[in-house]
Amino acid sequence: MDNPFQIQPELRYGAPVCDEILVGRYFSIGYSWYFRQAKWTLEIINRNQYLLTEADRMNNFRADTRIPKRFRAGLGAYSGSGFDRGHLVASANNDILEIQNSETFLLSNMSPQKPNFNRIIWRKLEEAVRKLNDKPEVLETYVLTAPVFYFDRKVETIGDDSDEYGIDVPVPHAFIKSILAEDDKGRLSLWTFEMENKKLTGELKDYLVSTYDAEQLVGGRFWDRISGGDLHLQKKHPRDIWEF
Repeated sequence: MDNPFQIQPELRYGAPVCDEILVGRYFSIGYSWYFRQAKWTLEIINRNQYLLTEADRMNNFRADTRIPKRFRAGLGAYSGSGFDRGHLVASANNDILEIQNSETFLLSNMSPQKPNFNRIIWRKLEEAVRKLNDKPEVLETYVLTAPVFYFDRKVETIGDDSDEYGIDVPVPHAFIKSILAEDDKGRLSLWTFEMENKKLTGELKDYLVSTYDAEQLVGGRFWDRISGGDLHLQKKHPRDIWEF
């Protein structure tokens, strides 16, 4: 198999380790067999936006058959759980082509999210990232999203033997989103957010963390093909190109 880091543009600047990389048409997933969900996802926001087309939201949630049955979530795990099927790669970040949008509804791109988290602060962050990407000076916006489990806390699960695949899916305690923006002069800016999986009432800026600290939680360097430690330690780039 070809090296996905050589052929997938969203992996250009690196990615953390994982059990398996699921190479998609428009984004990549680093999958965790242990947690039965993505360890991380990596995308370039609407990387084919030059096509100037728009697709409807597909809403075709389905299991990802690339993953062995005993390690993948089915729709039954979420049914009646009280948790949303929370997108890691947002549907609205991939709304140029129907096949592109459809790919975001694979359950490998979902994690259990509290509704009052997914539909409020998480959506607000996704919208802010798209606003950043729309800036004329921004050439490409790379987004790494990762579930987080705090091992000093009890891990809740959804799903049981009645699920179509008979597995439990652990509920993340929090989520990381690391945004790397490259401008039209080749300069890079980095912001990383950590948000607990619950109703949050703060502003987006309240959840900025150092990328280094976030990497310790996820387990592995995010952008390991970029040299220079300062980029990974900063909370916000001194060039204020993003107001959120």
